[in-house]
Amino acid sequence: MNDFRAGVFLTAAQFPGAAAGDVLADTVEAIAAAEAAGFDDAWIAEHHFMSYGVCPSAVTLAGVALGRTSRIRVGTAVSVLSTQHPVALAEQAAVLHHASGGRFVLGVGRGGPWMDLEVFGTGIERFERGFPESLDLLCAALGSAKVAADGEFFRFREVPMMPPGCAELRPVVACTSSGTLALAAERGLPMLLGMHMDDEEKAAMLAEYARVSDRVDHVAAVVGHVADTTEEARRELAAVMPSWLGPGLAGYVTVDGRPKREQDISAYVDMLCRIHPVGSPDHCVETTLATLRRTGLRHLIYMVEGAGGPARTLQNITRLGAEVLPRVRAGR
Repeated sequence: MNDFRAGVFLTAAQFPGAAAGDVLADTVEAIAAAEAAGFDDAWIAEHHFMSYGVCPSAVTLAGVALGRTSRIRVGTAVSVLSTQHPVALAEQAAVLHHASGGRFVLGVGRGGPWMDLEVFGTGIERFERGFPESLDLLCAALGSAKVAADGEFFRFREVPMMPPGCAELRPVVACTSSGTLALAAERGLPMLLGMHMDDEEKAAMLAEYARVSDRVDHVAAVVGHVADTTEEARRELAAVMPSWLGPGLAGYVTVDGRPKREQDISAYVDMLCRIHPVGSPDHCVETTLATLRRTGLRHLIYMVEGAGGPARTLQNITRLGAEVLPRVRAGR
């Protein structure tokens, strides 16, 4: 598994009792720790108006983290394209790419029908119909010295991109549906698959993508948590994660009053513990290797904050880096 790449996935979750500003500072510290522990990359989530994740600008926090590190790549998982101008996002990505020596990775997603669309004035139409146009404009701005638009949602004369884009800045696209998968595959863009999917679901998405494009550098999120025993690891997450996920997911408010899917939080956490590398070092190695074999993936990003608090997150990153990643890379 010499081609295996491992990252950390940081939601900037606000566990009970934590101040939002401290969470953001702790997220940067976690990325520095991930670099020291041997991870290849770190990915920052973006959310608005909720405690599920208190980072509203993953690009901004990625810039801070890039300034604190020297080797690790830092990405967004994801920047929500439905609530911002694609050219403005491309400009920010180009700044980080050039200033960091190519260590920035832009992940984008469609987002959801949330209040963000009202607050930022982009409207429900950008979410429901505008993602293909936004994605194409983003790719054009990222890869060209000049860009213009003549579409339904964006129309402007040609302007120079400054700093100019480059081929390496092609985005990764969060895919949770066949429609978004088709958009990514038709454009040859790699997918980011969520941690709510098990190995079989991930494998099915990859097979569907492969019918259109032979691109293979996809990324998938998993929960990663190490303890001395598997029972202890699962017990720790079951005791703490619902206290963050419950209030956090309740923060999603639809812009048009449509009902949102209710979820049994404890059952969801139990499912995550069963399908992901949550357990003893041996169990985490075995589970990771099984995922790689079943799916063909070679790039996983571990959600490491599940036990809550900066000290526990840093300990988890260190143990994953020391006790799991070297064995996965060795294939045993």
